[in-house]
Amino acid sequence: MESQWLLSLGGGMLVGLAALILMLFNGRVAGISGILAGALQHRAPWRLLFLLGLGAGAWLALSLGWASMPAFSTLPGWPLVLLAGLLVGIGTRLGNGCTSGHGICGMGRLSLRSIVATLTFMAAGFITVFLTHHVL
Repeated sequence: MESQWLLSLGGGMLVGLAALILMLFNGRVAGISGILAGALQHRAPWRLLFLLGLGAGAWLALSLGWASMPAFSTLPGWPLVLLAGLLVGIGTRLGNGCTSGHGICGMGRLSLRSIVATLTFMAAGFITVFLTHHVL
């Protein structure tokens, strides 16, 4: 699996390139929560195309053997998954963006608000993993 880090590096570079292209040619930040919200409100067809491209890219990577689905030893029940999704949605609204908007685009622009938001996302993730794996 020595090439796994190369695939990860290449994927990260493609994400950064996509964010840069969207900013240069459309003047928009590649924040997925905002793009999804706009697509659901039937604004700007580019949003739907962007989301379709995300799915098509994942499908292509799986089809060509560049990626694989992770193996899960146990899956949480649907109520917990729905609760987690709801909490993430509330968090993205409260934080005025998601990890892609703040973590990739905002930090790339050296936005203090995005740096604080990303640190908050990461801290919440660390605490959640610690609590669920070591305390509960």
